Amino acid sequence: MSTENPAPVPPAPHALIRIPVRIVVLVLVLPVRMAWDALKAGARFLDRALLRPTGRGLAWLYDHTVRRPVRWLWHRVLAPAGRAVAWAAKGIGRGLGWFFGGAWRGIVWVGAGVGRGLAWVFGGLWRGLAWVGAGVGRGLAWFFGGLWRGLAWGAERAWRGLAWVLTGVGRGLAWVFTRLGRGLVEVGGLLGKVIAWPLLALFRYVVVPLVRYGVLAPAGWLYRSVLVPVGRAAGWLLTRSGRALAWAFAGLGRGLAAGAELLAKAVAWPFVAVWRYLVVPVVTYGIARPAVWLGQRILVPLGREVRDALAICWRTAGYLSRAVGRGLAWLARHLVARPLVWAARNLVARPFSWVARNLVRRPAVWVYREVFTPVGHWVRDAVWIPARKAAVEARQAARAALASARDTVRQARQDAWRALIGGSRTDRAGEPQVAEARTLGSTTNVPGAAPGPEISLQKRG
Repeated sequence: MSTENPAPVPPAPHALIRIPVRIVVLVLVLPVRMAWDALKAGARFLDRALLRPTGRGLAWLYDHTVRRPVRWLWHRVLAPAGRAVAWAAKGIGRGLGWFFGGAWRGIVWVGAGVGRGLAWVFGGLWRGLAWVGAGVGRGLAWFFGGLWRGLAWGAERAWRGLAWVLTGVGRGLAWVFTRLGRGLVEVGGLLGKVIAWPLLALFRYVVVPLVRYGVLAPAGWLYRSVLVPVGRAAGWLLTRSGRALAWAFAGLGRGLAAGAELLAKAVAWPFVAVWRYLVVPVVTYGIARPAVWLGQRILVPLGREVRDALAICWRTAGYLSRAVGRGLAWLARHLVARPLVWAARNLVARPFSWVARNLVRRPAVWVYREVFTPVGHWVRDAVWIPARKAAVEARQAARAALASARDTVRQARQDAWRALIGGSRTDRAGEPQVAEARTLGSTTNVPGAAPGPEISLQKRG
């Protein structure tokens, strides 16, 4: 064999499978890839040209027609109105709370003074009654205590005498019954000895020897000499018989087992021979090995080549589809999209923007600056500020009137105390000292508050 012209190498079976498979797969995959790319491009165009602009338009519409007007209404109208109402309600609530609180403190102060006076009167009365009751109680306690101690002393003496008498009687009866019991015990002992001695002698010297030597001794000899040897002989005989029977049955079982094994071998040998020399070779060399060879040499390479061909043809179809798509996109961009964009910008957006700017925004700004702003300033200067000043003055006047009424009630209570008890209340602990120069006709103003209406009451004679 010459080395210069080697024999041609036959193509591998994989190469014979690869080329037809790739041609068939490319023919089948190319339309599918073209349809897939067309659907994907259509979905992207729909998303960019319709869905996103529609979403942005709806968002802009919602922002300019719902969110911004509602936000402006909330921040410019509802929130200030709510704060004003809350401030007014808070001021009214504070005024009412201050008024009713002052009235309640005045009522409590008057009630406390009246309660302290009544407590002093009823406390003195109670202390007097308690002192009298305590004296009466101590006298009654001393009387009944002495009576009880006398009765207890008499009862104790009577009990001691009765106990002395009963103790003597009991000691005498105990001595009599003790002597009587001892005599009866001695008589019973003598009588028992006289009756029990013959019976004891009969049991000890007649019954016991008769039972021991007439009954128990013969029975023991019979057990040791007769029953024990007979039992041992019977046990030995039964043991030997059992062993012989066991040996016989064991031999019989082994014989039956050997016969059954021979019978099983005679019956099962044809089936084993058929399985070992017919079924197994047929299945192994006629089915299994050809199937394995077919799978390893044909099916596995064919499947691998189909898989690789699908991947390569899918990428090749993608390149072709992308080229076709780019061409269609260039045509659509220059023949459809640019004319539509120019028309939308110049024929729709600019006129609509001019109309919105000149017919909506400018009139709204003019109305806000020329109408709403002066009206708001007038409401603030002519209504809101005077109303707030009037409320402050009314609150100060109410505080001054309540303080004057409190001082008047305090002075009236001091005068009533002087008329009922006499003297001054400065000696009581916890009461403030009131100057004598202040009368019912004096006028009191709250420090730091605006001067209110003067209230004067003339003292009655």
